[in-house]
Amino acid sequence: MPGRHRTLSLRSLLLATLLATFAQAVAGQAGRVATEDNFRREPNGVVLGRLSSGTPLQVIGRQDNWLQADVEGWVWLASLQPSDTELDLVVSVTGGENLRSGPQGTIVGRLEEGALLEEIGRETGWAHVRRRGWIWSASVAMGAGAPAPAATRPAGPAPATAQAPRQALRPGPAAQQPSGYASVGPGGAAILASPDGDTLALAVPERDLQVVSRDGNWVRVRLDGWVWMPQAAQASSGTLDTTPSTLVPQDLTANPSEHAGRVVAWGLQFISLERAEAIRTDFRQGEPFLLTRYGGPEGPFVYVAVPPERLTDVEGLVPLERITVTARVRTGASSLTGTPIVDLLSFERLR
Repeated sequence: MPGRHRTLSLRSLLLATLLATFAQAVAGQAGRVATEDNFRREPNGVVLGRLSSGTPLQVIGRQDNWLQADVEGWVWLASLQPSDTELDLVVSVTGGENLRSGPQGTIVGRLEEGALLEEIGRETGWAHVRRRGWIWSASVAMGAGAPAPAATRPAGPAPATAQAPRQALRPGPAAQQPSGYASVGPGGAAILASPDGDTLALAVPERDLQVVSRDGNWVRVRLDGWVWMPQAAQASSGTLDTTPSTLVPQDLTANPSEHAGRVVAWGLQFISLERAEAIRTDFRQGEPFLLTRYGGPEGPFVYVAVPPERLTDVEGLVPLERITVTARVRTGASSLTGTPIVDLLSFERLR
């Protein structure tokens, strides 16, 4: 059908032109963080820090759903050391340090220990720094309509372990709220992929959410709703595929970000059940995961992240036991070791 093919080609060309125009349009624009989110070294890469809602950004470019941007701020000089890399300073204090709008100013973010920074100025006890990185585009508001920084954030020095403030879930009225639910506070809340992970959605104020489990101050919630997606859009963009792919670990490590979200079914050899240390930035601290080898004792390592509701099931596994795992790819290469990380959906013990 030549006419149909010409129409599709024209549409594809038009879409590509629009995307390129948009990418050029955002470059050099000012923006602000609309929803607190991670600031990364590359798209879906190592976390440099976390930026608070209202933090100003200078957007440099765009790659798919990621924006490249410069962020500036001030850091307590005692928490920094000179760096022998192309950047001037490195955050050296255990637990990271606050990024502020000025010396002893409003906290606009939290930098991770080891984050490299460009020094652009200095005052007594403080360094004025800049860093270029990437942030999820949905978490940024562009142009003059971007929200101003929150005026209520504390301006005094904070402990090294302080975290940027969050909107919390709170119990709703007992007479109205179903059992096992919690209500979003009046300021709304971001729903993250994992504690300190990327933003998936925004919960409106006073909304009741079903609580699945708790981990310290974090609450895992279940959200049930509808998304407008006409059949034409489904045909072009596809729907979430739960059919296991033919990917193997080597495919993931070759293109770490390309296969995120894909489902795999692998035969693995269980080695041990571990808990993630703070240095493993692809996990939340203390998150349980299986250390395994793909295919047997000579195969590549694979990390299998275990959700809280499946932890009891995997605690009975015996070292060197063979299992078949169905899981969703989190990343093709962890930032620390380059090992693939998948999220456990189900598993079967081979007897």
